[in-house]
Amino acid sequence: MKKVYCTVLSLMIPFLGFSKSELDEEKKTKTTEASKIEEVKEGEEGKGSFAFSGYLDSYYMANFNKPASRSNLGQAGTARVFDQKSGQFQLGLVQAKVAYTNSKSEAVVDLTFGPNANLGNYGNAAFNTALAIKQAYFTYKFTDKFSMTAGQFGTHIGYEVIDAPANFNYSLSNLFNNGPFYHTGLKATYAFTDRVSLMVGVVNNVDGLGDNNRKKGIISQFFVSPAANWNVYLNFINSNEANPDEEGDSPSAHYRVFDVTTSYQVTEKFLIGLNAAYGSQKGDYQGAGGPVGSESWGGAAIYSNVAVSDNFAIGARYEYFNNDNGVRGLLAYPDGTETGDPVGTHVNSVTLTGNITLADGHILLKPEFRLDAYPKAANGKLEQFEDSKGAFTKSSQTTFGLAFIYKF
Repeated sequence: MKKVYCTVLSLMIPFLGFSKSELDEEKKTKTTEASKIEEVKEGEEGKGSFAFSGYLDSYYMANFNKPASRSNLGQAGTARVFDQKSGQFQLGLVQAKVAYTNSKSEAVVDLTFGPNANLGNYGNAAFNTALAIKQAYFTYKFTDKFSMTAGQFGTHIGYEVIDAPANFNYSLSNLFNNGPFYHTGLKATYAFTDRVSLMVGVVNNVDGLGDNNRKKGIISQFFVSPAANWNVYLNFINSNEANPDEEGDSPSAHYRVFDVTTSYQVTEKFLIGLNAAYGSQKGDYQGAGGPVGSESWGGAAIYSNVAVSDNFAIGARYEYFNNDNGVRGLLAYPDGTETGDPVGTHVNSVTLTGNITLADGHILLKPEFRLDAYPKAANGKLEQFEDSKGAFTKSSQTTFGLAFIYKF
């Protein structure tokens, strides 16, 4: 459900607690996958190995507003990403991932099932299926420093990823919800050193297997590790997302995001992280319309988590997201969904999450508290969230729940 509005060679350097859309999870797992490749002796290039992994998650979320619809989405339908339902047990996502690696190459097929599969693959929602291709790509290593990747892969933008076990928090941020999920295309990465790397690529339109016009997007990511245990990713995407006009030409338009993601492992048990993004849009966005001139949006999130013991950790996320110009999916309907147009808005969010690990790390339990506070509507107009009577009288939403995750 990600955005109602809104791979080419992503950096393959892992990042603890890293980021968004799959690409992030890819970053986190790349180190392990790269090490697997290195373990294959040079003389055994034809021999490789298969790895099978995955997870399943479900959750129960209580909403203190007791909304009549039992929904956490608010009027605009975008207040949450995957944890959309309240007052009921819900299945989230089931993932099955197969990877084949040898000394020079890697192939990955990453499939998802369940309600969140459609939400994460919303760009191809016309298929209306509970099965989705999350990632399907292969990588060839020309040298130890230079490689190329072709296919569909998770986005490099952001701190969080779709995969519930890879994020410390269970509920996802507004930065995640209002940015890309995945890309299809070609990307190349060059590692200057172990601490400096550059990725550039060409992709189709955002969050889609096909392309809605003849224009192609440009993506890039610059990685630098200024010190031990400190990783910094500078991310960029620029794409014309406008549908062709009546004559088949692509109008002047752009969707552009500058994103920075960084994390620092302060001690063995304490990590801090930051994600900040500035985006702009001009013209049509995949048929949904858009501003005549360039309008901006953006936000920032601060992360911290500490391991209290081998089996328990606790973490916090504070996020501010601003879409006052109304170009992303975070919107408000002060005049009602039937009688008035949506307007831009902003939100402050605080999330506290515990991580309980059982069964040698295979079972994760994540109790979580989250508060989302929106500006109050003026002159008695409708607020963002509904109450137990079904009336939109609440400008904030507080939830508390528990996620149940099994990974293998």
